Amino acid sequence: MQKQEAPEKGFRPHFPHFATQAIHVGQEPEQWSSQAVVPPVSLSTTFKQKAPGQHSGFEYSRSGNPTRNCLEKAVAALDGAKYCLAFASGLAATLNITHLLKPGDHIICVDDVYGGTNRYFRRVASEMGLKVSFVDCSKLKLLDAAITPETKLVWIETPTNPLLKIIDIEGCAQVVHNHEIILVVDNTFMSAYFQRPLDLGADICMYSASKYMNGHSDVVMGLVSTNSENLYKKLSFLQNALGAIPSPFDCYLCLRGLKTLQIRMKKHFENGMAVARFLEVDPRVEEVIYAGLPSHPQYELMQRQCTGCPGMVTFYIKGELAHAEAFLKNLKIFTLAESLGGYESLAELPALMTHASVPKEDREELGISDTLIRLSVGLEDIEDLLEDLDQALKAAHP
Repeated sequence: MQKQEAPEKGFRPHFPHFATQAIHVGQEPEQWSSQAVVPPVSLSTTFKQKAPGQHSGFEYSRSGNPTRNCLEKAVAALDGAKYCLAFASGLAATLNITHLLKPGDHIICVDDVYGGTNRYFRRVASEMGLKVSFVDCSKLKLLDAAITPETKLVWIETPTNPLLKIIDIEGCAQVVHNHEIILVVDNTFMSAYFQRPLDLGADICMYSASKYMNGHSDVVMGLVSTNSENLYKKLSFLQNALGAIPSPFDCYLCLRGLKTLQIRMKKHFENGMAVARFLEVDPRVEEVIYAGLPSHPQYELMQRQCTGCPGMVTFYIKGELAHAEAFLKNLKIFTLAESLGGYESLAELPALMTHASVPKEDREELGISDTLIRLSVGLEDIEDLLEDLDQALKAAHP
């Protein structure tokens, strides 16, 4: 097996004081009568008012909750944002953002996108009178050509899921803002530690916080950050009106996860790079896609736009579906499961799992074949991870 190597150098210095912000912003002990260092879990659904219509900042927990407020303040600081709102899931965040639009409006969504987002836009939003186009936004000319007078929102992921294409956020912002269009960046794969879309011109940065932001595979949550007071007021109204909010305990867990985000992401990058390099030279592997590798076609863009890469590695195993299934069934440390971004390593087959709801012809056009495997490389000892991959590849190609 290959010797473990450090991640590539060349990524720009990180934003200052990240870990300090993650540990302290919104969590000052002085705000609690108990002076608790760890923000308490506020389970109360309702709060006493001084007089009818006169409350001390909280009235009903759907409208606002002390524990949720702590989380929203902390994430806003990490995103370099003025505002953040927490939702019950990443798709709940997507739902609330989409409610900024009205029937007849047009959405442009990046073509290689999380299967749940694809399903929501294609089978739900489109049934509510919204028009949706899926476009390869890595090519700015295609994005510009897809814009119509009805286009009101552009939705991109970068890296995309599962093919890990890198989208030029700043370039997209320049294109869409010529037309007064809202640019949303799903930053789930990168986390706030490796990428800050708002600094690059995005109007909204969103996360499935179930992944890296929480990082422990025990919370389902969505997060939305923005610097626009107008968008914040509209989304805050929708957060309360639609009611898709996270529980106080989930907010507490996500706050706890943020405290180790910097440490975790550094290790995910180190392990992800080692796995990508190992697979890149393995004769049983057809192709490896990892934005931290110089072989990635948008490697230079990644270096300009980000401070590192997560543990997401996609590769094509040689052979056909039977070889992919044999590989996945024989993994011992990597768990065959959906989701990503937790401390544990996961593996999945997008064509049959996370992206099964994407029409087959679209999957084929994108390259989501039966031999495309997506890894979420966790925090285990890298020697054990590489040995596990090696023995599973041997089982698939004896």
